[in-house]
Formats: sequence, C-alpha cells, structure tokens
Amino acid sequence: MMLRYALRTVRARKGGFLGAFFALMCAAALITACGTLLETGLRGTIATERYAATPVVVSADQNVHRTTVKHKKGKTKVKHKAKPIAERAWLPGDLATELRKVPGVREVIPELTFLAQPLAPGGAVDQDRPAYGHAWDSAALTPYTLTTGTAPKADGDLVIDRRLAERTHLEPGDRLTVQSTQSPRTYRVTGIAAPAQEVRHQTALFFSTAEARRLAAHPGQVTAFGVLPTKGTDAAVLKRSVSTALHGTRAPHGTTAQVSAGDGRGPVEFLDAAAARTKLVSMGGAMGGTSLLVAVLVVVGTFALSVQQRHRELALLRAIAATPGQIRALLGREALIVGAAAGTTGALAGLPLGSWLHGRFVAMGAVPATLQHTVSVFPPFVALAATLLGAWAAARISSRRIARIRPAEALAEARAERTRPAWGRILTGLALLAGGVVLVAVLSVLRTEPASTPVTFLAVVVLASSVALLGPLLVRAAVAVLGGPLALTGPSSRLARANLRGHAARMASVVTPLTLLIGMTCTVLFVQPTLGNAARAQAREGIRADWVVAAQGPGVPAEAARRLRTQHDTVTEVVRTTVRVGLDKYAAQGVTPGGLTRTWDPDVTAGSLTKLTEDTVAVSELAADQLHLKPGSPLKLTLGDGTPATPTVVAVYARGLGFGDLTFAHDLVARHVDNPLATSVLVSTARTQTQLATTLREFPGTHVLAPAAADSIQAARQQANAEVNYLAMGLVLAFTAIAVVNTLAMSVSERVREFALLRLAGATRRQVLGMLRTEALSVLLLATALGSGIALAVLTAFSVGMTGEAAPAGTPLVYVAVVALAGLLALVATALPGRVALRVRPVTVATAKE
Repeated sequence: MMLRYALRTVRARKGGFLGAFFALMCAAALITACGTLLETGLRGTIATERYAATPVVVSADQNVHRTTVKHKKGKTKVKHKAKPIAERAWLPGDLATELRKVPGVREVIPELTFLAQPLAPGGAVDQDRPAYGHAWDSAALTPYTLTTGTAPKADGDLVIDRRLAERTHLEPGDRLTVQSTQSPRTYRVTGIAAPAQEVRHQTALFFSTAEARRLAAHPGQVTAFGVLPTKGTDAAVLKRSVSTALHGTRAPHGTTAQVSAGDGRGPVEFLDAAAARTKLVSMGGAMGGTSLLVAVLVVVGTFALSVQQRHRELALLRAIAATPGQIRALLGREALIVGAAAGTTGALAGLPLGSWLHGRFVAMGAVPATLQHTVSVFPPFVALAATLLGAWAAARISSRRIARIRPAEALAEARAERTRPAWGRILTGLALLAGGVVLVAVLSVLRTEPASTPVTFLAVVVLASSVALLGPLLVRAAVAVLGGPLALTGPSSRLARANLRGHAARMASVVTPLTLLIGMTCTVLFVQPTLGNAARAQAREGIRADWVVAAQGPGVPAEAARRLRTQHDTVTEVVRTTVRVGLDKYAAQGVTPGGLTRTWDPDVTAGSLTKLTEDTVAVSELAADQLHLKPGSPLKLTLGDGTPATPTVVAVYARGLGFGDLTFAHDLVARHVDNPLATSVLVSTARTQTQLATTLREFPGTHVLAPAAADSIQAARQQANAEVNYLAMGLVLAFTAIAVVNTLAMSVSERVREFALLRLAGATRRQVLGMLRTEALSVLLLATALGSGIALAVLTAFSVGMTGEAAPAGTPLVYVAVVALAGLLALVATALPGRVALRVRPVTVATAKE
C-alpha cells in the first residue's frame, strides 16, 4: 500500500524529486569513479614486457618487514607488516649456482637493469618513455632478436631496439651518446633488435656483458634471474621447486629472494607501478571518503528542502490520521525509489568517469601506464548501495520533525515557518562546531603531510555540517546586521529582507552548499601553495651557492662535478632518495661533505655538519623530535635499496621542509639508488655563468642557473604536482557546485505562488527579480564570510602544524575568482528559474489548486 502511494507521489511530483535525483546521481557517479581507482590500486594488473618469455623470475624482496609479537591473556598474537622500499634491491650473482641445481631448470639467465638514457644534442631522445640498459646475454628474457647487424662484443658496442632506431633513424655503424650511471659515452650501434611481442612502456639498450656490469655499478650482484624450464616442466611446478630450493637463502643485506611467475612478474619489472598501487589506494580512498562526506551533506540538504516544500501536503496527511510511522515509511520509500533510479544511472556514468580519471593521472605522471585500469562490478554496486542508504537516511532525518509533531501543529507550521529551529538541531550543530574546532586544533600539531591532509578536508566538511544545522540562526543573525542597509535601498531589498527573516530555514538550505563550495575550493587551492611556498622559502634561505647546475635528462654526472672543482671553488653534489626508519618513510638526500657550509646552510641547531661522513647523518628537527634523536644518537634505518645501516647523528637542522628529514654523505646514498646522478650541483665560485657552461659543454642537457632561476623551476614542478591534487579534488568541487545550482533552482522553483501573489499585490516583474537578486547576493555574502572563515581557520592550522608559522599562502586574485564564480552560480541559478516562474500569468497561478 505505502509503496504504491510512494510510486504515485514520485510520478505526480517529478519536478519536485528532480533535484534529489540529480544530487544522488552525481554522488553515485563520483563514488563509482573513486571506487574504480581504489580497485585499480588493490587489484590492477601490471603486465610484464621484459620477462615475457621467462616463466619464472627470481628477484630480491622489495619490502622492509616488521613482525610484532604480543602476549595477552595467555594468547600470543603475531602481526606482520611490510612496506615497499624506494629503490631496486639486488641479488648476489652466485645465487645462479643454486638455481641451476633445481630440478626442471634448463637455463638461468642473470639480468642487469640500469639507467641508460639515449641523448640527442638537445637532451634526452624520448623523455616520456624510460630507457634501461641490459647485457646482451639477457636478451632472451623477452626475447629480443637481431633484425640487422651483430651483437655487442666490445665495450663501445651497442644494440638498440627497433622503435628507437625508427625514431632516431639510426642504422648499424651510426653513433649514439648514452647517459647512464657514469659519464655520458658515445657508442657505435652494431645492431638493431626487435622484441617477440610489443614493448610499449620502455626502451631497451643492450651492451656487452663487461660494459653492462660496469654501468650497473653493483659488482657481483644482479637485478634478477630469469629461470627457463626444461621441456614439459610446468611453470607452477617450477616456481614451487625454486621456492623450496631458495627457502632460507638470503640476498645481501637481509632481503629474502622472491620467486614470481605469471602476473607476479610485472611488479618485479616495473617497480614504479608496484609502488603506485599504494598511492592509488590512498588517493582513491581519500577522494572516495571526501566525496561520500560531501554527498551526505548535500543529499541531506536537498531532501530537507524537498520535505520542507511538501510541508503542507504532509501536514494534511497527518490531519487525516496518517501515523508518524506511515509518514516516515512514505518518505523512506520515495527516497528509495529515487535513489534506485539515480544510483543506477550514476553508477553507470561513473565507470567512464573513472576511466577518464585514470587516464588523466597517467598523463600527469602520477600513475604509470603500466598499472592497468581495473573495472569490476564492485564499485557500481557499492555506489548503488551507498546511494540507497544515503537517500533513505536523508529522508529519515528530514522527516523527523513533521512525523513527530501533532497534526494541528503540522498544519500551523505548513503556513508559517518556525521562529526557532528545534533544540536537537541546535545542540547537534553546536556539537559539530565543537568537533570542527577540535579537528582544527589537532591539525595544528600534525607535522607530516600524510597525517594532516585527510584531517584538513574532514575539518572543512565537519564545520560546513555545523553551518547546515545552525543555518537558520546564522541567516537571522545576518539579516539583523544587513536589515538596516537593505531597508534603505528600495522595495526589492525590503521584500528580500522580509523573505530572509521569515524563511530563514529555506535560505539556510542554500547557504550550506555555497559555504561548502567556497570553503572547500579555497582549501584545495591554497593548501599546496602553503606547504610548497614554505619549503621553497627554506630552500632559498639555505642555498648559499653562487650557481646551481641542473640537467634536463636523468641528472648531472659525477664527472661534470669533478671538472667544476678547483682549488678555490666548492662543488656540492645533491642526490635524493627515500629511506625507512622502521616502517616510516623519510625524504633523504646525499650531499658532498667537503666545504659543505660554503654552499648549503640548513640552519643547524645542534651538532655540526663538519662531522658528516659515510658513517654519520644529519637530521631535521621534525625527525629528531619524532625519533627522539640528538647528536651522538645511533639511528637504525634501511637505505633506499633495502641495505640496513646505523649511522650516528652528528647534527640537527631546522630547514627540514626545504631539504628533507635526513642528510647523508653523497657517496653513501649514490651507491644505494637506481639513479646515482646528482639532481643538482651547488657551486660556490668567482667564475661567471659562461665560464661554468664552457666547462660543462661536453655534458649534454646540463644548465648553469642562478639560484633564483632554479627556484622558479622548482616552483613550476610543484605546480605540476599540485595539478594532480586539483584534479583529484576538482570532481568533488564540481559536485558541490552542481549542488549549489540544484538547491538554488529548487528553492526558487517552488515559490511560483508567492511570486504570483506579489504580482497581484502590485509588485512589478522587475521588482520580483530584484528581490531574488538581493536574496542571492545576501546569501552569497553570508556564505562567503562563513566559507572564507572555515578555510582560513583550517589553512592557518595546517600552516602552523607543517611549517611552524601561521602563514597560509593564498593568491588574492584566485580568491576573488572563487567568490566571483560562486556568485555567478548563485545569480544564474536564481535568475533563470525566477524568469521561468514569472512567465505564467499571476491570476492563473493564484487561482490554481495547490
């Protein structure tokens, strides 16, 4: 019975439910898109290319591990955690002897993979496609076969893949300069090789075995072993045999050898794709969580407005003996009907949206193309379930008042809005306000970006939720302030003042999405500049060098730095990596210790940088505080390639935001990274820029820059990284903007009878439109004040926690643009429905049935 009545109601009031349908559809699409990203991070396939012809691959473990054992109430609980390392871990070369003894093994092929970037006169040949060097002996792993020419035999010989040859028009006998882990060297192309299947994500260069070992710079170690089975041996059986044989066998520095087959070979080959899984899970989860919170806030507001517009109808139902349970059941079933239709449509629309998002992240470099987008039925079903639950919950929340009060009171409230919100609403709003204040306080003491970022956006949503509940009181307070000026500016403004005062709940439903839009947009746009500007300011203050050498390609070779060094000049090479202390990740760098204080000043607050050697480390104040360190303390950590180390702390510095949390000697870090080339070289010298450039003319792609120019390049890189966050949160902001338009349109469309009565009472069409415009601008002013206040409080707390100073960064022009955009949305969403409503003759509307 109630379901049939709900179907009839939805069919008869299609226009009234259109706003709720649109809000729910957008929410479902957004949740589905975020769900596909999350699923891609969890289950996305990383297809192998290099090891396509190798059924089983043996590699070093790419994780650090921690096992904790707890004894409680006579029970023992063992918990194991693992986190990926930043660089490639290597295996001992003599492990091949053990592998060849395994039954079913026909051949064991050692693999070397290292940086090998082909260079043109202007820099790298193809910067969008990574290039790796290998020994020709391992070509069979793909396999690559020669299409022309001969295999490399001498140290100066080189075989290139067919795609590179076609792109550069190289043939056997031509010469090609390659920037590898050493100085750039020109090789003679002896052959061109083609893979048995398409290799889309990398360029392969093959050297002689001796040259490959020299360039790999890991004597006695290999990247991996390709294990080929004897005829008739199944790959799964071979994998189990190899795993059994290697049980207990340990690679250097304690990492356990891993055996991979099938889809497990891809993560061994593409380490960046394996690491991107965690990033995508975090990104998809953060986007999905924020989207869900925003969706709940928007949908509840939309349903509240819808129920408010039907107050008279529901009051009449109560008057003819409908019970509170029946009212709740009716609204709940209506919500489920609308939610089912909107959720299904939105879930289907979210699938291409998720695919587009993944494509944009790949194009921006945030996610490697080797991590394939994965789609299943789970995200759409979760989105549909979340939409149904959200719609039902929103209907229940919105119907509490009308279902609880007596029929006579319901009829009275249908004619005139209550002068004060219910005490429960006020108390809940105050509780959310207190919760938001607590989140802001917590944010001010969080000093790491992974911890502070989710709290930042959660604080905005919680504070906006308090605005939603306290909205009627805030609107009345705003009217009390603006009432005087509005009374002096004409009849349209006086009508607007009366409406704002008499229909505060209706106006509050419009203030909420506008507040959320302005507050969230300002937070998204200014949170990255706040952190980036502080980091760059520390870097500018800490660089004492006269010149900075940078490179367009992989980096600045050590030989280039050596040539710059003279008796009177100081040259500091900087190489960056990431290390782990326990399972926690810390940004680290290696710097040349000699004359370091002439080129670099991290603002040392304890200890001295003169004691920096391969056995010591300098740490930031943040790391020292988190890890309880001081000069003389030992620090147990894991270097980028999994090598354990325990250096002694010799200095603590303040500018960790600009230079990273840990600083080692350059040579130590360079031995344990995939790319040992310097990211930058700091030069303190009396020589001119031209003289330095002349010294470096033999190194393609290197540039001598003033520190200010290097800072500008860093700013551009930060902007490029920030664009990923802008895209990630941009969909949430777009959803919020749609909600603003949706709510305003719903609010204006239901006032047709009011407009007709005003026209019959003598108001002109222009005066009614002026009233709407004044209402929209008044609401915009209140929402701007509230949204800006929320953003300012959150950004200030974020700045205090991350930088130690209350200095949120924001561009006035960008802020004005945000408010202008919100104003444009408000005016357009008010004017268009208002003009449509005024097209009908007032007499026709006034005499029509309600």
